[in-house]
Amino acid sequence: MAKIKKAFFCKNCGYESPKWAGKCSSCGEWNTFTEEVVSRGNEKVNYANPSSKVAKTPKNLSQVEVGGETRIKIKNQELTRVLGGGIVPGSAVLIGGEPGIGKSTLMLQVALEEPNLKTLYVSGEESEQQIKMRAERISTDHANFLLLTETNTQNIIQQALQVKPNMVIVDSIQTLHSSLIDSSPGSISQIRESAGEILRYGKETNTPIFFIGHITKEGVIAGPKILEHMVDTVLQFEGDRNHIYRLLRASKNRFGSTNELGIFEMKGNGLREVKNPSEILISNRNAELSGSAIGATMEGLRPLLIETQALVSTAAYGTPQRQATGFDLRRLHMLLAVLEKRCGFRLAAKDVFLNMAGGLRIDDPAIDLAVVCSILSSSEDIAINPKICLAAEIGLSGEVRPVTRADQRVAEAQKLGFEQIILSSYNKKGLNIPKGIEVIFFAKINDVFRYLFA
Repeated sequence: MAKIKKAFFCKNCGYESPKWAGKCSSCGEWNTFTEEVVSRGNEKVNYANPSSKVAKTPKNLSQVEVGGETRIKIKNQELTRVLGGGIVPGSAVLIGGEPGIGKSTLMLQVALEEPNLKTLYVSGEESEQQIKMRAERISTDHANFLLLTETNTQNIIQQALQVKPNMVIVDSIQTLHSSLIDSSPGSISQIRESAGEILRYGKETNTPIFFIGHITKEGVIAGPKILEHMVDTVLQFEGDRNHIYRLLRASKNRFGSTNELGIFEMKGNGLREVKNPSEILISNRNAELSGSAIGATMEGLRPLLIETQALVSTAAYGTPQRQATGFDLRRLHMLLAVLEKRCGFRLAAKDVFLNMAGGLRIDDPAIDLAVVCSILSSSEDIAINPKICLAAEIGLSGEVRPVTRADQRVAEAQKLGFEQIILSSYNKKGLNIPKGIEVIFFAKINDVFRYLFA
């Protein structure tokens, strides 16, 4: 009978210790060690060539041959954009997000849209009947989509070696368990060992692996932090279940940029790619209503035009309320202080409510000018010309500061039919202005107010 081995693992970083300690010596966190039963196998299999036991030898860097990077092209252009141009063979992608946000729907839809790719979909959460019903809502079935309801990693790899898929999707990594580890599924050691076995299979057979991961109540992917270091790409699927839009971002990407953004619309038959989100975010507008302004923002490398809505009213109680949806509340307080101190507008005794249309959360400082203009539009009850777009940051001294990628913002506004866009005077140098739009430059915020509300 094999001797039972126990070890302590850090829930934060996955560090293994032979005894319990109050503080992790690897990440420095307190009270994160948990005890788990460990029993490791001694021999590992080469999945590309099971009979091969020849150890690799080191090579000189000049001897390494580098060919052109081949990527697997897929029909989902939003996912292709975030991945950096397609799926890299042998890569490992981890997708995390809140429950019910659409992670499984996204990956099932990607697999069903590619009839030329043999896909092995491993489900450890749902039954075959549940996945079949979801697949019928999304798309028609095809012969190259293979479904496996299994949680043992050794059985999964054995089936994958037999069918030789072009892509493997695991839903989810927290449900798998390895027979080499005696702890329960979802534990730190099981997640690390199960992911390591499947990753090794993917690297040795040059098969791309997609892991779907749960998140904790703090919003981070469940399991050890080493899981995110093991994979090549970490994607975050974000959105509010009360809104129809979903955002796909890359927090780590070894094969592309982390500045790209994919936008989807959740519908009854699956996720629809949003080719031009600016048209949807500003489509339903009434030109006669005050408190609305259009700002040109950037989500990664993608320009977006978003409607900023503000409501300013007299405070019914002694302390005025300040609420913001989709915008940093502390930055709103700063902008209101600038309006009070530098521009002379008395807003200290008024309630201010701010909303970013479409349920998006904007962190780009270039939206500052649209925010303050929408606030003053509501306060003075004067509507802003719906053909004017704004893109500038507001400084503490009341100056209009320049923004990055001004060319892309101007081109996006011109494409959507805006006649004017207001920028900082410091963006004038080297700016390419397309035909059909007028660019107006200002250096002080007071000059912008005189132009809009005179």
